[in-house]
Amino acid sequence: MLKECREHGYFRAEMCPVCGDEGRFLMNTEELDRLSRTMAGVLRHFPERFDLRMDRQGFVSLRDFVNALQRKQRRYHWLRPHHIVAIIETDNKGRYEYRDGMIRATYAHSFEVELDHPIGGIPEKLYYPTTKEEVDIVLEVGLKPSDRKMVHLSKGIGDAVNAGRVRTPEPVILEVDSRGAMEDGIVIQKAGKTVYLTTDVPPKYLSKLDIDLAEFPPEKPVSEDKAEEEEIPRQEPPEE
Repeated sequence: MLKECREHGYFRAEMCPVCGDEGRFLMNTEELDRLSRTMAGVLRHFPERFDLRMDRQGFVSLRDFVNALQRKQRRYHWLRPHHIVAIIETDNKGRYEYRDGMIRATYAHSFEVELDHPIGGIPEKLYYPTTKEEVDIVLEVGLKPSDRKMVHLSKGIGDAVNAGRVRTPEPVILEVDSRGAMEDGIVIQKAGKTVYLTTDVPPKYLSKLDIDLAEFPPEKPVSEDKAEEEEIPRQEPPEE
């Protein structure tokens, strides 16, 4: 459920978490889930399928984005720019950015973008999930991008566990000596509220953690995180 409080802005709940006001209805949970998956797909992977022009930093026009969705999928005939802004402002991981009438995904792109995220205030330790089958080779060769163009690191152990569970129910967590890496010239950017990006991490900055996964109960999957696993949104048939 996505709503708007006149005093406190957009929120994802039945009532405003600040004042308890019922708020103005924007979209239901099903619509929010479907639109979030579409945003993730278009902004991270296939803007060309919606005829969108993306700049080098990964931004597209918000107005063009809304028009493209209305044109390609008639279920979004009700969509307006403020609906997209509401999704961005209430996203709990900071997956998207709205700036001067433009929007972009802040990470997880499958094509080259010139991201300009902050490089200050990076935690001394970051974390990365891998699998039991891959941990030894990762510790030997380091972290390198695979299907994504950047290595994605997590702010906390719990964040890494939840990210790793997308691939395996029992992820192995690596600790990254981000302070040491940055002192040696490796650039790390803050891309979301819990996500950090870098081009690669050599093995000398990695160590395996011994943790009890039971201390980190599984979270409910978030639609944007699963976008890559979902079917690409189908184009609606044209009006008769």
